[in-house]
Amino acid sequence: MMDKNPIPDNELQRILNLADFDLDYYSLEDNFKDLTRLAAKALGAPISLVNLIDSYTQWTIAGHGFDMSQMPRENSVCQYTIMQNDAFEVNNLIEDDRFKDKEYAGISGERLKYYLGVPLTTTDGLNIGALCILDTQTKDIDPEKAELLKIIAKEIISRLTALKVIKGLKYKLDEANNIQKKVAHDIRGPIGGIIGLAQIISEQGDQNKLDEVLEFVQLIQKSGTSLLELADEILTANTPKQLGNDEFNLITLKEKLEQLYKPQAIYKNISFVVNINKKAEDIPFPKDKVLQIIGNLVSNAMKFTAENGAVSIDLDMIDGLSGNSLQIIVKDNGIGIHQDRINAILNGNISSTNGTKGEEGYGFGLALVKHLIDGLKGTLAISSKEGEGTTFLIILPQPTRSN
Repeated sequence: MMDKNPIPDNELQRILNLADFDLDYYSLEDNFKDLTRLAAKALGAPISLVNLIDSYTQWTIAGHGFDMSQMPRENSVCQYTIMQNDAFEVNNLIEDDRFKDKEYAGISGERLKYYLGVPLTTTDGLNIGALCILDTQTKDIDPEKAELLKIIAKEIISRLTALKVIKGLKYKLDEANNIQKKVAHDIRGPIGGIIGLAQIISEQGDQNKLDEVLEFVQLIQKSGTSLLELADEILTANTPKQLGNDEFNLITLKEKLEQLYKPQAIYKNISFVVNINKKAEDIPFPKDKVLQIIGNLVSNAMKFTAENGAVSIDLDMIDGLSGNSLQIIVKDNGIGIHQDRINAILNGNISSTNGTKGEEGYGFGLALVKHLIDGLKGTLAISSKEGEGTTFLIILPQPTRSN
């Protein structure tokens, strides 16, 4: 019998691998809906789910026959599937000591009994989630059909990888466009100088009645003006009139965070509020790793905040000497963190503790946050009083956005 709430030996590498995909868990269903339907039909089950598992939460990114978006990791069955490289089967969830106290119910309200899942293994050999089928009746699945589930799981990974590659190509394209705009920007100065000089010479030529020089300079003026107009065209070409697919502003980030994490707050009866600076709400910035950073901090805050407590997020875009920076403040009134533990977090030596309702402590969420912030050249500060709460302050420098 496996232990409750098992943790893979390569857990940190596993969640880092998942973070590399930089996924918005609520925007993926259209990419995998057909595969969940195929899995359910192929194995004769009413329910099929694609689940990704991070440090705190199991996210259902697509499903057939079941309306689910997330659940605490410690309540999931798929947490056992990611522990191995083969299929994981439970013939009767109701009679299994690990799951009999969990309220797994189908749409009809009848309790689910049968589970069969296979891990979603990336090309790095890390299990970031599972593809599973569920039924209210016990089943005897033919091994050949179980192999079909593995084939579908490989296709899911292929599509996730393709989405990652496409996102990378979009980033490179944006980079190329920015270089083009920078080149155009850089030539505007010299061209402007040429035109100014030509105007001076033109004035002198007019005074001296140097008709030939005047005509020649006028040609230079026309040519320089044309180049300047061309540079302006390059600078304004492809300028986004609205947010790109890989961008947030404070408004859209607030909406996304509420969509993702209000269910967790409701589950634990915690007040959850996201505040934004109205004056900076329209400024766009890259989505890159922002949801992973904030999400892990929010889940951690809720984990260590008791029922009827409060978790808040304050979002702002602040000006600095080298450009804008995204400022994120995640605050709770939970049990707080001892200074030694704060030092361990900032040094990347975090260990695990359990939450206020006995939630399993996986110990890697904050290590992931520190890793992601460092990768974005950001800063992390933590202040806390034991018994009163904790505040995380993150500053993420933003790349200059050409206009």
